[in-house]
Amino acid sequence: MQDHACVRDEAVHRDTRPELRPTSHKSRSLDCKICHIAPIKSASLIEEHEQDFELRVQMSGYKRMRRQHQKQLIALENRLKAEMDEHRLRLQKELETHANNTYIELERLAKRHAAQTDKEMKSVTAEERRIQQQIVAQQKKELTSFLENQKKEYRLCKDKIKEEMDNDPCIPKEEKQERLSRHKETMQRSQAEEEAHLLAQQRLVYDRSCRALKRRSLLRKHEFEQEQLREELNKKRTQKEMEHALMIRQDESTQDLERRQLQMLQKLRIELMRLQHQTELENQEEYNNRRQRELHRKHTLEQRQQPRNLKTLEMQIKKQFQDTCKVQNKQYKALRNHQLEVSPKGDHKTILKGLKEEQTRKLAILAEQYEKSINEMMASQMRLEAEQEMECQALKQQLKQEMELLDAYQKKTKSQMEAQHEREQQKLEQKVSIRRAHLEQKIEEELAALQKERTERIKHLLERQDREINAFDTESRSLGFGSLGSIDFPKEDTR
Repeated sequence: MQDHACVRDEAVHRDTRPELRPTSHKSRSLDCKICHIAPIKSASLIEEHEQDFELRVQMSGYKRMRRQHQKQLIALENRLKAEMDEHRLRLQKELETHANNTYIELERLAKRHAAQTDKEMKSVTAEERRIQQQIVAQQKKELTSFLENQKKEYRLCKDKIKEEMDNDPCIPKEEKQERLSRHKETMQRSQAEEEAHLLAQQRLVYDRSCRALKRRSLLRKHEFEQEQLREELNKKRTQKEMEHALMIRQDESTQDLERRQLQMLQKLRIELMRLQHQTELENQEEYNNRRQRELHRKHTLEQRQQPRNLKTLEMQIKKQFQDTCKVQNKQYKALRNHQLEVSPKGDHKTILKGLKEEQTRKLAILAEQYEKSINEMMASQMRLEAEQEMECQALKQQLKQEMELLDAYQKKTKSQMEAQHEREQQKLEQKVSIRRAHLEQKIEEELAALQKERTERIKHLLERQDREINAFDTESRSLGFGSLGSIDFPKEDTR
């Protein structure tokens, strides 16, 4: 637009100066030309000075407006950039806070698991001790009952032998005592063997039960480890899903902010361009009015100057005609007197007649020249009006073309800005789409990595637990305990 204004201003200087130059007629004298030009030249200098001053003021205001618009755009861009930096810093802090909370949650879970494990191991140990005590008490009870039964059986057998020997009077007393003693030894030996067998069986049952308890405790430990691992992995997945949801919300908020900022920037550009175009149009209209006023003043000055010039020239021509007529009359009288003096008196009539005809002819020529000069002055007035009308039409056409050029230039700049805004919108949407695709890809990769970690950790845990239980069963078989999975343990007395 500055180029357009500069070209227009140069056209002003080219157009106005020739218009202010006065036209001269061939019949005008040098003094008349000087008198006619002097005042117009002074007015032209004043008008050019005023014109240059107005153009400088207009261009200065236009440049000042452009600088203000540029400052407004830069200020808005800086404010939007600061807002975006603050937004990104806030999002980063949110992610860091979530990561710290996740770490704290996992640490708290690990401590809780450690406490639960310790509590569970104590509970298992207490359960083993309780069941062992129950088994020992049961075995003591069985042993006591077994010993009492043995005593009863011993007494019954002893009483039966005594009764048999008492019913047989043929058996001597010594033999009775000997038989009774042998029977007593036999019974005691048999009962001791039975007691030893019972104690061995009880010991075997106790050891097998303790081994089975250890196997059951190992299985409970394995189940507890699996439960804790599942809880830990579920916690990690929940935290990761929360992180992904936060990242998606942050991306959506960033999209909204980017679109809003772009809309604000484009809205300001459109408003500034509207103000700029309005100012350009007002300047152009002011320029057009000024050019028309200047041309009107110039024409008015020429119109005012023209009648005085014509009247002056007419009076001068009339005076020259009168002076020439007087000179010719003087010449005629002098020549007539001279001819009459040197010529015979009889020729005076003929000489006077010839001189009179010659004088009449010359006066007719002077009169013709006078009429011709007057007609040329009138024609110059008509030419001035025609030239002024042509100048008015030329100025109107020029100003119309300049207005059309300005309108075309403004439409072009508006179209360019709309194209720029469309490119910026497409670029932003492409940027948003690419960033969202990268985010979704990152989420998929992290979920896949988390699932892989879950699968591997569960697999490693199950493999380790399987190795532990197989090693325990192998050791149990090597100790001769066989299968330990079918042993029932006494339930805890809740009374």
